[in-house]
Amino acid sequence: MTAGRLIVWRHGRTEWNLQDKIQGQADIPLDSVGLSQARSAAARLAALAPTRLFASDLQRAVATAGELAALTGLKIEYDEALREIDVDDWAGLTSSELAAINPEAAARMLSGEPQRRGTNGETIEEVAARFSGALQRISEEGTSEDTIAIATHGLAARVGICLFLGIPQTNWPAFGGLANCNWVSLLNGRRGYRIEEWNAGSLPEPVMSDDPQK
Repeated sequence: MTAGRLIVWRHGRTEWNLQDKIQGQADIPLDSVGLSQARSAAARLAALAPTRLFASDLQRAVATAGELAALTGLKIEYDEALREIDVDDWAGLTSSELAAINPEAAARMLSGEPQRRGTNGETIEEVAARFSGALQRISEEGTSEDTIAIATHGLAARVGICLFLGIPQTNWPAFGGLANCNWVSLLNGRRGYRIEEWNAGSLPEPVMSDDPQK
């Protein structure tokens, strides 16, 4: 059996999002706006009557999930595989600082060429495989009656969902980044999961994340 619906939910805003700093797996908390975003989004998601709640163990995702837990009474189930991409020693740099320090790496990242994030961080392919595997495990723990909410991170969610759905990597850039506290709804049907909503939760707005797209 597999879950009827997966709601993959990006965390609220952090100070580093606002400052255009690369976060990766640095454990940065929500700022006051991010907490307000999480509360507002949780109120809407609670209307879907989620039956389970998973989260990355990084505190920005934990706090976001906590708002939905408070409304639904669900216990948060933590999974390190839901973390953001590991950027190693790039964490804390702005995009402009990275371009100044390592212009070739910054250019490859923006162009979509293969690029390990940081000295010993992950590639896009590695984080996609990690996140897709987590979605597979989580979905298989559910039934057709379950709606499972997953509080996580923008880049990991975008590429992980694409791989989970079998979308060729050359098409991943066609899927825009997720704004803070927006979500992707994946609905299970006769042919498997399909995208029900992408970047849902608000009107389109600038995306502040570790996922640069032009």
